[in-house]
Amino acid sequence: MNIDGNRPQQRLLAFDTSTSSLAVAVMENGTLLAEQNIHAERNHSAYLVTAIEKALEAAGITKQELDGIAVGVGPGSYTGIRIAVTTAKTLAWALKIPVFGISSLEATALGAWAKETGQDTAALGAYALGDRSRVADATAESSAAAGTTASAREHWIIPLVDARRGQVYTALFSAQDNTLTHRLEQDGIRLMDRWIEQLAELLQTYAPEDRPEGIWIVGDVALHEAAAEALRPLMGDRLHIVSYELEGIWMGIAGTARSRSGAGDDVHAIEPNYTQLAEAEAKRLRNA
Repeated sequence: MNIDGNRPQQRLLAFDTSTSSLAVAVMENGTLLAEQNIHAERNHSAYLVTAIEKALEAAGITKQELDGIAVGVGPGSYTGIRIAVTTAKTLAWALKIPVFGISSLEATALGAWAKETGQDTAALGAYALGDRSRVADATAESSAAAGTTASAREHWIIPLVDARRGQVYTALFSAQDNTLTHRLEQDGIRLMDRWIEQLAELLQTYAPEDRPEGIWIVGDVALHEAAAEALRPLMGDRLHIVSYELEGIWMGIAGTARSRSGAGDDVHAIEPNYTQLAEAEAKRLRNA
């Protein structure tokens, strides 16, 4: 519920600025009303407030009609995360509504996997709300239209955000058709080569027929495709390496799922997940 308890939570503003993609969405009951997706080259301070205003206008609602805010807390760009979290805290405090911190990697994993596998957004929005009847209806409708049936086989999703010097911000998630992602490994900064070695070692503990239906390495893949290909001998054509920039709807759906708890994060205590010190701060400490 919103903080004053007057009405059930249903309208959610969601945004993320952790990478070069600025993503904003306005959701209502798990359904997208409007979104703004801008490739801002990390100059988010110049665009975020305007993008929020445009999304709200397109959705036909005002800030005062919002029931909560979901914000990507990273990991990713030090400056970008700080801009998003500061904006979310300011809005939540001024409007007296909950704020929900969402892993930017989680939303990226969800968005890339859903888009590439053709998941039904209505079903995922209903799943985020916990509305199983809507999930069943949306799944049946989308399957009938596509002439397919939902698969119970598991996929693994590995989101990447480049962290330079052969490092990536990354995590590991699993998902099945018309469900949200499930976390298997925590967000962190890892050496890409060693991370792929660890994933290969994990896959080798499974018989070939028991390995995931697909492995999706998504996000900032351009500099890391060669390392990712080391999983090809284990997965063959079930390995998918896909460039992807986060879109607002997926931060919105992830935020909708988180908002079901009712209570948001402490507006004063919510902080960016930097994962590591910013380079300038690390240099300052080395020279201290």
